[in-house]
Amino acid sequence: MKFSKILCAVGMMALAGFSGLAQAQWKPTKTVDVIVHTGPGGGNDLLARAVAQMLEKEKLLPVRMQVINKPGGNGAVAAAAIAERKGDSHTLGFITSVWIANPLTTSEARVTLHDLTPVARLLLEPAVFAVRADSPYKTLKDFIDAAKAKPGELKQSGGSVTSRDNIVRQQLQQHTGAKWAFVSFQGGGERLAALLGGHVDMMVIEPQEAGEQIRAGKLRVLAQIAETPLPGYPNTPTLKQAGFDIVATPQIRAVVAPPAIPKEALAYYEDLFSRLRQTASWKKYVADNQLEDSYSNGADLGKAIEVIEKDMRTQFQLAGMKLVR
Repeated sequence: MKFSKILCAVGMMALAGFSGLAQAQWKPTKTVDVIVHTGPGGGNDLLARAVAQMLEKEKLLPVRMQVINKPGGNGAVAAAAIAERKGDSHTLGFITSVWIANPLTTSEARVTLHDLTPVARLLLEPAVFAVRADSPYKTLKDFIDAAKAKPGELKQSGGSVTSRDNIVRQQLQQHTGAKWAFVSFQGGGERLAALLGGHVDMMVIEPQEAGEQIRAGKLRVLAQIAETPLPGYPNTPTLKQAGFDIVATPQIRAVVAPPAIPKEALAYYEDLFSRLRQTASWKKYVADNQLEDSYSNGADLGKAIEVIEKDMRTQFQLAGMKLVR
């Protein structure tokens, strides 16, 4: 009897080992769709396409990665598209902090990040205040002083009203008493074109989006949203160094998946992005675009989302914005 039990236990252990091996060997068998909430040229679009290229170059993914643009609703359209693919192991979404912010203020946003599967946090993304190279404003204080002198006349291009662009604007206006308009565009390319075309006076932009124009001498950087000066802008002050003591919620770049994907698929993608950050391609990309490598797995990403959501609630309440959740 004891011998039979031992054989049974060994058999069960072998079966468990085989099952674990099968799970560990799961990998995608067809094109992986990556859904982003911006149009072509937006920060999330650029990152997703860069990641797809790096994964192919480093031979880390056995299939193609296809970027699908689902703009609209400040992330709501993209979030809904991902949620509709419940259990689909061949769909991912690249998110930013706006996916956290928008559902707090918009009842039309039926899907929140709590409804999706956190996969991995990739980056924390700083930003800069930029004007055209021929702008009369040499510092952020110059711009603020001009906005005080001409309330509502100056314009800032940006994304949604819940984007970091507008949150920082609200904070600066409260801090300084200055007033300037916010012009919302769906795509990063449109926002940048408005600035380069002289239709707006300033924008908050990620170095990834602005880098080429800055290097070409078409844009001037006034200040940066970062704890310490970015390596590419050692002589440009942070907000605090420029005399504006406000705390900006960090912009995250992260990956989610549809609800209820198999655990082995989640583990595969967590490992995939963990391996990507070890590559030379990724390290060069982070350095070239003035980004902060900030990988964490799905569980830790879920905790970070809760912290950021709490901070945003406080900021929106201070700005007098109505919360729906």
